[in-house]
Amino acid sequence: MVVSALSHPIVLAPLAGGPSTPALAVAVSEAGGLGFLAAGYRKAEAVREEIDAVRAQTRAPFGVNVFVPGAPAGDGGALRAYVAELGPGAAAPRFDDDDWEAKLGVLREALVPVISFTFGCPSRQVVDSLRSAGSEVWVTVTDLAEARQARDVGADALVLQGVEAGGHRATFVDRPGAEGIGLLALLRRVAAADVRLPLVATGGIGDGAAVAAVLAAGAAAAQLGTAFLLAPEAGTHPAHRRAIASDAPTALTRAFTGRLARGVANGFMAAHPDAPIAYPEIHHATAPLRAEARERGDADGFNLWAGQAHALARELPAAEVVRTLGEEAARRLG
Repeated sequence: MVVSALSHPIVLAPLAGGPSTPALAVAVSEAGGLGFLAAGYRKAEAVREEIDAVRAQTRAPFGVNVFVPGAPAGDGGALRAYVAELGPGAAAPRFDDDDWEAKLGVLREALVPVISFTFGCPSRQVVDSLRSAGSEVWVTVTDLAEARQARDVGADALVLQGVEAGGHRATFVDRPGAEGIGLLALLRRVAAADVRLPLVATGGIGDGAAVAAVLAAGAAAAQLGTAFLLAPEAGTHPAHRRAIASDAPTALTRAFTGRLARGVANGFMAAHPDAPIAYPEIHHATAPLRAEARERGDADGFNLWAGQAHALARELPAAEVVRTLGEEAARRLG
């Protein structure tokens, strides 16, 4: 297993939507952690180019994260009403599968050491094909039922995402009223069950003490995203960086994409508290509004994904973040 060979038990969260860069993945892997590229929102050829860019700079293992496509939104009336509420700057909502089959084709050819999945459980056929090509397959889960489903399709490891995590909830099906399980409770429930796979813990981990806590609770490694958003290698927008460095609260919202996600609370979230479940339709509808807000540096107009421990993020090079977290965790564990 790749995770057992790491010098530091630190995995970079994929950070789709801008912060993910080949330079960030390389820096984490070169420092002894496991870097990740985010394939979400990107075409297959762009993913291939980023894989090549990483390979040109490091021989260390790395991973690629892929979004599992869901089903089109069912309630057209609620979706139309929400898009109308967004105003004339919004785009038409549309469904797509995020170039799913083409990305799988690239990954089967690219021999990436680790491929992780989010937003659903891939089929056994997909898992077997990637494992046959030489990749480990990790699946991100948010409860015990999802963990068992991922085990049953042949996953090599599970990424356990607590409700504290920044960005999108990784639930297989976004549904109203779903239980949001905290990371430690989720980790202990899965570790004590019949799953018997290596576990990677993610969600609200901001320093070495938290890394040590999840290792002590049964994780093989900790996956961190927000902790790397202030690194110079990350493609984080300046307004997003300022929000991460603040003490501002976070909240869960579907306003930006139609899928539940955690970010620093801002004006757009407050103005649209009742967005329906409709991903990726709402993601496409709000895309021009978010792009315009980024262009003018308006932190109230685009998503500021962040975990609940975002104020602990340090403005350091990614390699230094890996080493610092790893050393802090080691001292805590004795």
